Amino acid sequence: MLKKLSKQKKNDLITYGIVIVAFIAMQILIGSGQISSLFQGLMVPLCTYIILAISLNLVVGILGELSLGHAGFMCVGAFSSAFFSKTMSDTITNSSLRFFIALLIGIVVAAIFGIIIGIPVLRLKGDYLAIVTLAFGEIIKNLVNVLYIGKDSKGFHFSTKDVMSLNMDPDGKVLVNGPQGITGAPKDATFLIGFILVLITLFIVLNLIHSRDGRAIMAIRDNRIAAESIGINITKYKLMTFTISAGMAGAAGVLYGHNLSNLTANTNNFGYNMSINILVFVVLGGIGNIRGSIISAVILTLLPELLRGLSDYRMLIYAIVLIIMMLFNWAPKAIEWREKYLSFGKKKKEASK
Repeated sequence: MLKKLSKQKKNDLITYGIVIVAFIAMQILIGSGQISSLFQGLMVPLCTYIILAISLNLVVGILGELSLGHAGFMCVGAFSSAFFSKTMSDTITNSSLRFFIALLIGIVVAAIFGIIIGIPVLRLKGDYLAIVTLAFGEIIKNLVNVLYIGKDSKGFHFSTKDVMSLNMDPDGKVLVNGPQGITGAPKDATFLIGFILVLITLFIVLNLIHSRDGRAIMAIRDNRIAAESIGINITKYKLMTFTISAGMAGAAGVLYGHNLSNLTANTNNFGYNMSINILVFVVLGGIGNIRGSIISAVILTLLPELLRGLSDYRMLIYAIVLIIMMLFNWAPKAIEWREKYLSFGKKKKEASK
C-alpha cells in the first residue's frame, strides 16, 4: 500500500505520524505522573507555537515574503475570542461550544485584518514588507493597551482614557481594562484541543502546498515575472496566502488566550519579541520545511525548561543548540552531507534492482 503512495503523500503521512505519536507519548507520560505540572503547563503554549510556526512558514517559506506581523494577528485572535468568551460565559455554559464559537470568531477577525493589512502591504517587498508588518503588530498591541470596554444594563461602553470614563451604572463590569487586559476569561483550552488544531493546521497547509494554488504560490516565489507572464494572478494568490496565514495565527491566539486567566498585551507575548521568536522557529527548522518548523518549535520551547536545573549554563547551552541547528540546516557542507546520507538508501535500492 505504501509503495503505491507518492513521495509527497509519504512525507505528509510521516509528518502526521510524528505529531500523533508525540501526542500519545506525552499523554502516556502525563497519565503515569512522570511529567511535572510545570512541564504539563507548557503543552498548550507548545501547540500554539507550532501553529504559529507552520502558518508563518506558509508566508515566508512557500510565498517567499518576509512578514514580522504574526504576533499582531495572534493578538487580534486572542483578544476578540477572549472578549467573546468572557461576555458569554454566563449565557453559553457549555465550554466546548463556547470555545468553538470563540475559535471561529478569532479566526475570522484575524483573517479580516489579514485582508485589510494585506491589500496595501503586499505591494511592498523584502525589508519594506517586514518593517510595515512589524509596525502593524506593534500598533495592534498598543491599541489593545489603551482600550477600555465595560458592560452594564444599558449595554457596552467604550473608552481609550480610563475605567472611570466608561460612565457605567453600579451594576456594570469591566471586560477589557486597558494595560491590565482581560481578567477572568474561561480557561477552555486543553492539550487535546491544541493537538487537534495542530493537525487541522497541518492538513490545511500541506494540502494547499500540494494543490494547484500551492504550485501557483511557489511559482510566484521562484520567479514573479515568469509567473505573471503565464497568467497567474499575483495579487490574488499573495493575498490568499497572507489571509490564510493570518487566520491560522488567529486560531493560535485563541488557544493562547484561553489558556490564561489574565490576558495582557506586552512585548513578550504579542510584541516584536514574539514575531522574532516565530521567525526563528521557521528559519531554524528550514524555510519552506513544515516538519522542520514543528521540530524547531518543540525543541526551542521545551529546551529552556529541560535545562532549568543548569541555572548557570542554561542560556549558554540554549545558544549552542541554536548555532548547531542553524549550521545543520544551512551550512553547505551539512546540506551536502545530509543529501549524501539520505540518498544512500535510495542508491542501494537502485543498485540492487
